[in-house]
Formats: sequence, C-alpha cells, structure tokens
Amino acid sequence: MKRNLSALLVALALATGSSAALAQAKATAGIVWLSPTCPCCKEWLPHMAKNGFKLDVRHTDDLSSVRKRLGVPPNAASCHTAEIDGYAIEGHVPASDVHRLLAEKPKARGLAVPGMKLGSPGMDGPQYNGVKQAYDVVLIGADGSQSVFKSYR
Repeated sequence: MKRNLSALLVALALATGSSAALAQAKATAGIVWLSPTCPCCKEWLPHMAKNGFKLDVRHTDDLSSVRKRLGVPPNAASCHTAEIDGYAIEGHVPASDVHRLLAEKPKARGLAVPGMKLGSPGMDGPQYNGVKQAYDVVLIGADGSQSVFKSYR
C-alpha cells in the first residue's frame, strides 16, 4: 500500500510538475542538531519537512563540536547544524538549495547561511513583521573554501 501511494505521488508530481508531491514521495533523511530552546530552528524544520526532508532532531548545547566534525568553519556558523546525505547544512538554508546540492553532488562539505538572516526559512514568521535581509547561501568546498551557491536579495 505504501509503495502504491509513493508511486501515485511520483506520477502526480510528474504530471502536475508539483515539487511538493515529488518531495513527499521521495523523503530524504538526515539529522539536525539544535538547541532545545531555539524557536527559529523549530521553524526551519516544517519548511524542510514540507519539501521532502525527514530530519531526526537531536538537542545539544554543544554545536561547535558538531560543526567541527562536519568541517563547518566558524565564520559560517549559525544556530543549528544538519547532516543530509553526507553534507553539512548549516543554518537557515532553503530546502530548494539542499535539493540542488544533492542533485549536483559537488565535492564539498556542505552549505551554510551564516548568522540568522531575517526572511530565510525559519526566520520568516509573523514575529519578524515581513522584514527580509539579503543573504547568501555559501558552498563550503571540500578544502574549506567558501563561494556563493545562491544569493537572495
């Protein structure tokens, strides 16, 4: 039954061009480490789930050791860190950029949105009064180099 539902969702996605239906049919698993008291991290999780990511939540007060293990440089740090398909996803990275990363599979450590940019997924709720900041999603290369993966203006 579950396989039939997945096949139906894939067919629906292909027929309608619906990325949400396709994402739901092919959920990508990962882990996210966050502080149990951070409200914006909790707001990022539904954005990722809606876009086909099933993240196992792990609460921690020591994100620096997680970042270090995944190779995220201190200047790319944000409020939560995820690992999806071997890539580090640091901060409020849009799901569409994670999908692109997974499709292109560059030799890289992962993606980051350094800091906590208003208007990014999870930082876009009503409590922010529609304020949006320009920000870049940064690709962290295998050698630790950083380059702009996508800009949001």
